[in-house]
Amino acid sequence: MSSTQYPINKELIEQHGLSEDEYQQIVQHLGREPNLTELGVFSVMWSEHCSYKSSRVHLKRLPTEGERVVQGPGENAGAVDIGDGLAAVFKIESHNHPSFIEPFQGAATGVGGILRDIFTMGARPIALLNSLRFGELDLPKNRYLLKGVVSGISWYGNCIGVPTVGGEITFNDIYSKNPLVNVFCLGIVEKDRLLKGLAQGVGNPVLYIGAKTGRDGIHGATMASDSFDDQSESKRPNVQVGDPFLEKLLLEVCLEFLEQDLLIGIQDMGAAGLTSSSCEMASRSGTGIELDVTLVPCRERNMTAYEMLLSESQERMLLVAKPGKEQEVIAICQKWGIDAAVIGRVTDDGMLRIKEGETLVAEIPAKALAEEGPRYERPVQPPQYQELLQSLVIDNLSDVKNPADVLLELLQSPTIASKRWVARQYDHMVGTNTIVCPGSDAAVVRIKGTNKALAMTTDGNSRYCLLNPYMGGTLAVAEAARNLACSGAEPIGVTDCLNFGNPERPDIMWQFIMALEGISEACRHFNIPVVSGNVSFYNETNGLSIYPTPVLGMIGLIEPASCTTTQWFKHESDQIVLLGETKEDLGGTEYLKIVHAREQGSPPWIDLDQERALHQTLLQAIREGFIQSAHDCSEGGLAVTLSECCVSHPSQPLGATIQLDQAQLRLDALLFGESPSRAVVTASSAHVERLVAIAEKQGIPAVVIGEVGGHDLNISVVSEASHKVSTLNLSVDVLADAWGNSFERQVNA
Repeated sequence: MSSTQYPINKELIEQHGLSEDEYQQIVQHLGREPNLTELGVFSVMWSEHCSYKSSRVHLKRLPTEGERVVQGPGENAGAVDIGDGLAAVFKIESHNHPSFIEPFQGAATGVGGILRDIFTMGARPIALLNSLRFGELDLPKNRYLLKGVVSGISWYGNCIGVPTVGGEITFNDIYSKNPLVNVFCLGIVEKDRLLKGLAQGVGNPVLYIGAKTGRDGIHGATMASDSFDDQSESKRPNVQVGDPFLEKLLLEVCLEFLEQDLLIGIQDMGAAGLTSSSCEMASRSGTGIELDVTLVPCRERNMTAYEMLLSESQERMLLVAKPGKEQEVIAICQKWGIDAAVIGRVTDDGMLRIKEGETLVAEIPAKALAEEGPRYERPVQPPQYQELLQSLVIDNLSDVKNPADVLLELLQSPTIASKRWVARQYDHMVGTNTIVCPGSDAAVVRIKGTNKALAMTTDGNSRYCLLNPYMGGTLAVAEAARNLACSGAEPIGVTDCLNFGNPERPDIMWQFIMALEGISEACRHFNIPVVSGNVSFYNETNGLSIYPTPVLGMIGLIEPASCTTTQWFKHESDQIVLLGETKEDLGGTEYLKIVHAREQGSPPWIDLDQERALHQTLLQAIREGFIQSAHDCSEGGLAVTLSECCVSHPSQPLGATIQLDQAQLRLDALLFGESPSRAVVTASSAHVERLVAIAEKQGIPAVVIGEVGGHDLNISVVSEASHKVSTLNLSVDVLADAWGNSFERQVNA
C-alpha cells in the first residue's frame, strides 16, 4: 500500500485530534499501523462533529417514532407524513465555529449545507429559518459578527431562491467569543419517492457531481470538534466558501434525477466531505465502496488523496446510480453545467478502498469509520455553582416603581425588540408560498396543490437551561409547540440542535443529559417525535463555555390553511382574553437580567398537562373560528406580550385598554414574569362566551382582561389588598418606536 508517508508519531496523532487509546483502536480495526491518509480519514470520522462519540449513547432517550414518521434520525434529514401523499422533510444544523472565524462564509455555507441535506432526500426546499446567539451589541466585534452572519444567510438564501421566513436571535455576553449559528430548512417530497443515502448493488457506479474539489475546509470537522482560544481566527483557511448559484443548479439536477428514477442513493458531501459520504452510504447498506481519487474533479493542482478525502469544498454530492444509468446522470449534469464523473463502484466486502490509479492508498472497513468509532459515557456531575445560580430571594429585590419605564426598557432589549432590520435583508416571499412572514409566533407556508399549510418555529431559552437544564429543555419544547398552536397548527415533528460546551467536563455533560431528559419528556407528553437533529459540543473559548443552548425546530400542520392565525390585534372592540394562570415566576427572566442585572433563580415550573390543554384549547377555538389573534406569553411577560400584540401588525397598529387583578402577586411578577402555558387571544364580543367555555372545559383559566382600540396601551392593575390602582399608559407610537426601531439603532451604533 502506498501513500505519502510520514512517521505516525505521538505528535502527529495529537495534531489529528486523536487520543492514544483511539489510535490503538484504529490499529485494531486495521490489523496494522495506518498510513497518513488513513489517519486523516479516521481523524475526521471519529471527530465529535461526525461520530457523536460523547452524545450517541444519550440520544437514545429521545422519542423518534410516531404514526406520522416517514424517516427518523440516521439519514440526511427527517420526514413526517402531512397527508395527500406528501412528506415534510426538515432538519436543523449548526455552523458555529466557522461563523466565528469568518461570519459571512461561515453562515452562508451553513445555509448551503442544510439545503443539501433536504434536497438530497428528494425534497424541494421551500423555507429556511435560523436561530442565532451573539454577545451584547455594545461591543463592536459582536455587531461585526451579527452583520456578517446575517449577510451570509441572506446572500445564500436569496441567491438560491429559498425564502428565509423567520427565526430567533438572542443576545448575551456569554456568546461574545462563541456565537451560535443554527440553520433550519423545510422541504416537500412525495412520500413514496424519498431518496436515501444508500450504496446498494454490487458493481453499481459511484458518481461525484457538483463543484470541483479544492483545499478549502480541510479538517473543518476536526476544527468543529475543538475548543477555541485567542488564536482561533487563524483557522480561517478551514472555513469553506459557498456558491449559491451553483447550488441552485445542483438542486435542480438532483430533483431531475428523482423525476427520471436514476438513483439508488445520494448523499451530500458535508462535514468530512468525500470521506463521510462514501463510508456512511456503504455502512448503511452493508456494502463497500471503491474510489479512484485521480478521477475526482479538482480545481487545484497536485492535490493528494489525503486532501481530496478531507476537503469540505461546498456544493458537492456523491451518488450511486442504477445499473447502466450513469451516462444519463452525466448527461443531465452536462445540461445544467454541472461537473460529473464516475469515480468508483459499489463492492461487497464492506471496505472503503481508495486508489490513485492502480495504487492502493487507503483501505478501511466502512463500518469502523461510520458506526464503530469510540463511544464515551463521560463523567457527569452537577456544577458546584448550580445551587448559587438557583438561589434568589425575590423579596430582597425592589418591586417595580414605574412600570412604563421598565416596559420600554424591555422592549428595547435586543432579545425582545423586533428584528425587522434582519428580516428586511431576507427574501421571505420568493416561491410565493409564504402566508405569514417574519414577525409573528411562527412562520407559515402553504403547500401548493392542497388545502394545507405548515407552520414552523425555532425556540430555546439558554438562561433557563443554565439555571435548570431539565426544566429549560422542557420549556423549550413547550414554547415551540405553543407558538405553533397560537398560529393554528398542530405540532407534528421536531428537530433539535444541541449546543453545549466541552463534553469532557462533568458539569457540561450533566447539563447536556438533563436538558436532553427535559426535551424527551416534553416531546413524549405532547406526542411530537424527534426525527432529526445535530449535536454541537466544544462551544467554549479560553475555557469559558456558552450557556447550555438546546434549540428546537418544530413544524405543525394547519388544515385548512384558512385557520392560520397571527399575533397582532385585528379589530377595534375585540375582547382580549388571557388564557392560563400568571404566577410569581421571575427566576431567569429577561426582566431580572435587564432591570436587576441578575441571571439567577429557578425558571418557571411547567405542568405539561396544562400546557397540552392550552394547545388543545387554542386549536379548537381557532378551528371553530372564535379567535381573531393569538400570541404566546414568553420573554418579557404579559406586558411585553400585550405591547407586541398592539404594534406588530405590518401596517395597522392598534391600542388596548387592559385591567388586571394583582391578587397576591408582586407587580413585576404580574407584568413581567414569564409563567408558561399562557396566551393572549382576541375574539369578538359575540364569541367570547364560547371561547371561555372551550377553555374551561379543558381546565384552562380564561379571563377577559380588556378591549382592543384607541391609540394607547393603557394597563390598570387593581390590588384588592391595598386598594391601590397602578397604571401604565403609553402611546402606540412610543411602543412601536421602542420595539420596532431600537434594534437597528443598536446595530448601527
